[in-house]
Amino acid sequence: MDIRSAQKLAWENKTEKGFNTTNTPLEFGLLTAEVSEAFTAWRKGLPDFGEELADAFLYLTALAEMNGVDLDHEVTQKIEKNAKRTYQRNAHGAHIRVSDG
Repeated sequence: MDIRSAQKLAWENKTEKGFNTTNTPLEFGLLTAEVSEAFTAWRKGLPDFGEELADAFLYLTALAEMNGVDLDHEVTQKIEKNAKRTYQRNAHGAHIRVSDG
């Protein structure tokens, strides 16, 4: 499944089930909660880690749809942009971008 299809299906599920479709700040809060649940599942080695990541992804795609963002397009563009960038580690070991390609 591509991102565009997932975004459409996530949005259809939200509208059919009567979930939030207008309150962007609320959706950011719910997305944050889902990311936290995924982190907890990973940290504790729980079997539902993948499901929690999927929840976060679905909240993210719905947030994009709510705000008219074609996430499929944006992800493609960002991957292409990132591929051209170069990084070096600084004296503290942090990755520092040194060029945009």
